[in-house]
Parts: sequence; structure tokens; C-alpha cells
Amino acid sequence: MLKQQRTLSSHLERRKRMSPLMLIAVSVPVALMLLAMAVFVVPRLVSSHAAAAADNMDCSLIVPPSPLSAQGLATPYRLVATNPANGACHEATKAQAAFVQGAVIDLRTGAISVYNPLVIDDGTQPAAQPVMPTLPARSVVALWFGFNGNNLTLQDNNGSLRQGRCVNGINNSIFGQFAYCNAPTFFFVANFAMRRGQLVPPALGRANDGKTCPTVRDFSVVDMDQSDNVTTQYLLNGNGQVAQLTAANSTALTNAGGGTQMQTPQLQVNASDNRLLAVALDGALGCHPWMAPDLADPGQMVPALPLNELQAAKFQTAPVATVPANDPMVLVNGKPNLFKLNAYRLGVNQPLVFNLNNASTTTYCTNLLNTAPARLQLDMPTTQNRPSADKAVATNLFTFLGQRFSATFSNNGLNCAGLLNQPNPIAVTVDGNGVATAATITVPNGGTPTGGIGTPVTGGTGTPVVGATPTVGTGTPLAGGTPPGGIGTPVAGGTPTGGTNTPVNCTFNGTVVPNCAGTVTIGGQVCTIAATATNQVNITCAAGGQPGQQTTPTTPTTPTTPTTQTTPSTQAAPGPQATQQGQ
Repeated sequence: MLKQQRTLSSHLERRKRMSPLMLIAVSVPVALMLLAMAVFVVPRLVSSHAAAAADNMDCSLIVPPSPLSAQGLATPYRLVATNPANGACHEATKAQAAFVQGAVIDLRTGAISVYNPLVIDDGTQPAAQPVMPTLPARSVVALWFGFNGNNLTLQDNNGSLRQGRCVNGINNSIFGQFAYCNAPTFFFVANFAMRRGQLVPPALGRANDGKTCPTVRDFSVVDMDQSDNVTTQYLLNGNGQVAQLTAANSTALTNAGGGTQMQTPQLQVNASDNRLLAVALDGALGCHPWMAPDLADPGQMVPALPLNELQAAKFQTAPVATVPANDPMVLVNGKPNLFKLNAYRLGVNQPLVFNLNNASTTTYCTNLLNTAPARLQLDMPTTQNRPSADKAVATNLFTFLGQRFSATFSNNGLNCAGLLNQPNPIAVTVDGNGVATAATITVPNGGTPTGGIGTPVTGGTGTPVVGATPTVGTGTPLAGGTPPGGIGTPVAGGTPTGGTNTPVNCTFNGTVVPNCAGTVTIGGQVCTIAATATNQVNITCAAGGQPGQQTTPTTPTTPTTPTTQTTPSTQAAPGPQATQQGQ
């Protein structure tokens, strides 16, 4: 654990010393996990979002310069077709809409706020100019991206991807609907603030079904590609122009037509796991998402992906759902890839793994089977009377959740039925348009409800498999992954597999430390590297003039591949620094 000797105090302020959060963000340029900023297109194996056949489902976002600055946040992202020959992309088209979510953490206080940048069609103007946010004088900003189509590619604009430390996947293989910028640094600082008690996530509370309110890492919530997309919403006017969702914009766009005929702006939302939890499920179960101030809409509180992940890391009990090896977003050419898996996990504050067995899809499927059907059935009397998360997919929230589980369990999803040699416990009835109208749940280990929309039965909740989530060191998941200070760029090639005894090396800004044991110079200071028997790495540096200060233990770099495989080469990138605002 990170041991920080100094505390925030007026004494330190008088001496103009940096807070521990600032010290972390600016003085530990360490790269332990090498990521990629690849911007090549690989089709999603499965798309859970309905779209017209004519829609081009592969679009790109032109990232504005300095995307982590206040000016960059207030500059609209521009949507274009990745391949114009396949047709144009339009933000007003539901199946092509892209979304950006930003979060800001104050390095002095640990407080988080949210700012959702705007997306518009390239060559157009927004329906209302974005709000210029006021950021803390010293802060860390991060961005996450969502997409209603298949593949969203981040496009550089005068070095914007490097400036934002953006990760779209690994070379030649993007995630698909998801990307992020500077997320590992943000989560590292946020996790430290939580340990210090500066940042306190709200407790989950009790749902109206008598159970603990779910998180994004609850097996009753996840699907084949968990922790993807964002909670951002935009406003659309009658001309297809886009604006941030604020009270001022809602009023202005409603009155834009003048006269007695009022115009009602339409909402454009991201079909996301995060929105499903924070809006649909929490609303149905009487739960409340963690929310933070919206910098674009003073006085308003909004949910966000990073808040969901931080709360889940704090409170989710076993079994804990983390991205499995066969998640479609982390496959390369249809096969699991350790680099891509860990790159994705870093972006959503999940523990890294040393080999693919530690992200077993079979274990994931077992926990899914033992958890989800019983709770979906338990909540059916409530969810069947709630609106569907997508009316083009299902008639109500219960049938939506039923078809979502069924698709995940099938061979077109995670292939849980094949891996477990178990039949799909949820049978879905669809109409002529493919819309789910009913679901029948057979609860594992006892109790088969009636057909149609189902009648709840007692018992048969199954036995959760404990230990699905890999742990580091003392058994506490290493939330946040890589400390700030360098997100390198791996060259794709080879999928390290190997057992748990595979030797590992650590890489610090291009310097390899064999077996993660020795010394390395970091930011002009000599640091001692020591690996423990539990695959934990301790880094002891002279930070801020204090010899012997210890940074947070973290996961070593990708395991050395066996001699029968090609070892991927790596390139180091400059380490991220705290975004300095308000100067």
C-alpha cells in the first residue's frame, strides 16, 4: 500500500507544498503496463444495438487539441465516417450516435465533478455552444467514450490523441464501442483519495427486493461486454443539431420556434451498461446512483462511468464481475489477447491479470448462471412494469434484461452454454420484428417458473462461485492499475498465456528491470523495485525530497512469453502529468 507521510494541512499550504494527491499525479512517472493508442477497425462479433441496414456502423470521432484542458473539453468532437464509402455518420441517427464523458478530480480535495463534452457532425454547428467549464487550479481530467454502433475510432487532430493519452485498443485492434483518455491516472488519484478518506463513495443501500443494490460489477447486471459506454445524454433540435443536456439549453431549444408552437428537443442517449444501471435498474429497484456536480449545468448532479466503477470497486462483494478474456471488446481476430484485456481493464479501474486463466470466461459464466436468473426472476414483478431500456429490442425492462442475458449466455455471446455444458436458463419469445415480448426463466438448482412473462418462485438461487476476481498482494483487487506516469504503446503480436509461474519483468519508461527486482531512475530519482511472492511490486523512491517514500504496489508488466512465442516489442511514451488549470 502507498505510504504517504505528509498530510494536507494549513502548515503545508503556508509552505506552498503540494498535497499528496498532487505529488502522486506529478512525481511518479512509472510505466508498468504498456497500452496502445491504435486506431484501426476490427468488427464487433456481436452487436447488441439494433440498427437500420443502411446505417454505417463504423464511425470516427475527431478529438480536439488539448482534450484534457478546459478549452478542449468545451470544443465539440466531430463525427465522421471511418470509411466514407460505407455512408455518412450522423450524431442525430440513434444507431450512429457517439458520446463523450469527462470527469475531473481536484488534487487538493479529492472531489470529483463531471463534464460531458459535445459531439456534432463534422462541418456543422451545435444547437447551442458548449459551456466552458471552470476547473480546479490543479486537477486530473479523464475521458471515456461510448457508441451506439459497432466500432468507434478516435481520430487524431494535431497530436490530440497523445496529448489526451487516449487508448482506443491495441495496434490494429480497437475495443469497438469504447475508448478512454487518461483514465489510469484519474483512477490512481481517485483510489488514493478514497484511501485517505477525501473521496467517499455512498453506500449501495438496500433495493426494494430486499437485496443489496447492484453495481456495474454485479453478475445480475453484467452482460457479454460489461463496463462499456457512458451515461452521457445530448439534446437534439428539429434540424438534427446537438447540444449539451442542460436546463438552459432545454429551455432555449423548447422556445426556439417562437410563437405559440413549442418545439420539444429530443434526447439522444447511449445504450450503455452504465446507463442501464444508473437510470433503469436503480430507478426500478429504489436504488440511487452515485452522482457528482455537472460542470456544464450548475446545481445539477449526474451519474458517470467512473463513479460507477469506483463505487463497485469499493462495495461489490464476491463474486465480483470483471472483464473476462472472451469479452468481444478484448478479442483480437476472434481470440483472447492479454494485452488488450489489460488495456481495457485499466480504463475502467479493474485489476490487471498475469495470464488469461485469471480472467476465465468459464468462471465468469458460472457466476453469471448462479446469480443473474434468480435475481431477474425475483425482480420480475417490478421490472415487467417498467419501460424497456430500448423499445426496439424488448417491450419492457424485464424482457429487455431477459433477452440481454440470453444473448450473453448463447454461443453468439460468451458461449456460456458450451463452456458449462448447460442449457440457456432464459427462453425469450420475440415478435415478427425481433422484439422480445416474453421471457421464461428456469432458475438453476431448483424451481422452474411458469412461461410468458414469468411468475416468481422461491428457492433456486444457486451457489455463487467465490474467487472469480483475481487479486493482488493481500487479496485486495488492485483498483486503478498503473500509477500515473507513462502509458506506453505496445506492438501487437502474440498472446501471452503461460501459467502463474511464468517469469515477469517490469518496464519503467523503456528501462527493463528483470524479475521486477533492482533499481531504476524515475524522474531523476533512484527508486528500488522489489517483487513479492504474491506478484505485488513495491516501488520505493525519494519523492518530493523525502527519501524512502513508497508508492502504491502495482502489477508488473505483461508476462514474458514462452520461448515458443514471439515476444512483443514495446515503445515508451512520455508519462502523464497533472493537468494544470486556472493559470
